[in-house]
Formats: sequence, structure tokens, C-alpha cells
Amino acid sequence: MDLFNNSENTNILPFDGEVIYYGSVINIEESQHYFNQLLQNIQWKNDEAIIFGKLIITKRKVAWYGDKPFSYTYSKTTKSALPWTKELLELKEIVEHKTGEKFNSCLLNLYHNGNEGMAWHSDGEKDLKKNGAIGSLSFGAERKFSFKHKTTKQTVSIFLEKGSLLVMKGQTQTNWLHRLPPTKKTKNPRINLTFRTIDI
Repeated sequence: MDLFNNSENTNILPFDGEVIYYGSVINIEESQHYFNQLLQNIQWKNDEAIIFGKLIITKRKVAWYGDKPFSYTYSKTTKSALPWTKELLELKEIVEHKTGEKFNSCLLNLYHNGNEGMAWHSDGEKDLKKNGAIGSLSFGAERKFSFKHKTTKQTVSIFLEKGSLLVMKGQTQTNWLHRLPPTKKTKNPRINLTFRTIDI
């Protein structure tokens, strides 16, 4: 099922989870400003993952920021959070105001073009608050984002606009996988921020 137009505060998942798509919460001009600032000022590094015992270096770049130098482990690699930048704190405030949630960290992804994506996965790492909300902000290239139920294999896809906010919460990570599929339709970069809560 594809959902390319969705009214605010409606759950786009049919069951076993809650995903709210708010659409654009930051206008085009401000979105471009934040995209440029994040591109220049974030300490981007190629992501690393250990898959079948082999160290894989991704083309996609990542960064990890938070209230404290939290350790966060996924794909058998560990990151330590950097101190918030001015822009990240501004964006965190926007997301918290819109959602009513509180976040203490943010994982950022930089996709250089449509060839770079993210495979099916769920964010169920032990460091994360159980069933906690994840607030996802998108800047730059507009991309399709998909969900797949772990048991029924039913899929739901949505088109993420620049400056848009999507929130995953409740049982979503337990019951659904999500991914950013590669596409040949865009040559432009995309920056995605996922605001999270690390259990202290």
C-alpha cells in the first residue's frame, strides 16, 4: 500500500504499531538553510557494520549527538554521542513541540544520492527506550520510505517531503521493519535526523 498523501496525526500503519506522518513542519526556505548547515557543520563519518563477521564500510555517512556522550551500539559497532550543535537543538525543540515527546539523542544519516539507502531493519537496540518514540526529520531529496510487517509481510510506503516529520512509536519496532529503498530517480543528497531516547 502506498500513502503519498496523508492527513496529519493519522496512523499510517493498519495494525500492530503507530507511525504518524506530520508532513512538512519546516518551510522550504528554512529546510534548505538547515540542510546546508547540517551538511557543513555535522561531523560526518562513513558508517560501519559487522555483517557475517566482516567489517563493512558504507558509502552512507552518519553522526551521533546527544545530551551526554551516550554509547549506542547497532550492527555490532558502538558510537559515542557528540555534544549538540545549535541547529540540532533548534530542530529537537521543533520535533518535541510537534510530538509532545522528549528526546535525548539524535542519529543522523547522509545519503549522497538515490543509490544509497537502508535495508529492512527495526530499531530495537537494547540502548533505546523500550517502545519509545523516534522522531524522523528529512531534508534534501524527497524519498520513498517503506514498512513491512514481520509476520504478515504486508507493506506500507510513504513519500517523505523535505522538511517533513515522521514519528514511529508504540509496538512499531517490535512488529514492523522499515527501509529506505534505493532509487535511480534522484541524484541529490538527503539528510535524515532520527531523534531518540537512550535509556539512562
